[in-house]
Amino acid sequence: MDLEVLHIADCPNWELAGARLREALISTGHGDVPIKFRLLRTAEDTAGTGFAGSPTITVDGTDLFPSEGSTSNLACRIYSTSSGLAGLPTVDDLIEKIQADERWSQHYRSLCTGAFTK
Repeated sequence: MDLEVLHIADCPNWELAGARLREALISTGHGDVPIKFRLLRTAEDTAGTGFAGSPTITVDGTDLFPSEGSTSNLACRIYSTSSGLAGLPTVDDLIEKIQADERWSQHYRSLCTGAFTK
């Protein structure tokens, strides 16, 4: 799995987004999945990334929190969270998205299968 936090230099939330994502991964049994952080410096850097404002969290290039579309504007993102509007998702929101995404189930099954075949 390719997990990325896309962010801009002036984003005050990207590091905390990464920490919350790590907590959610551990809570859902996916603590082994590495998180990549990608700094987007120009509008051209956003091309093909699924960037929807900073921070954007993608799994295999797909926004974990799909919105009305991507943007090339180097701007902060607003999330609609269980606690209201915020500059990043809550740990609970991340856990919910991870648990609802079939790719995570497949990842977990492949880990379990690998453990029994070794």
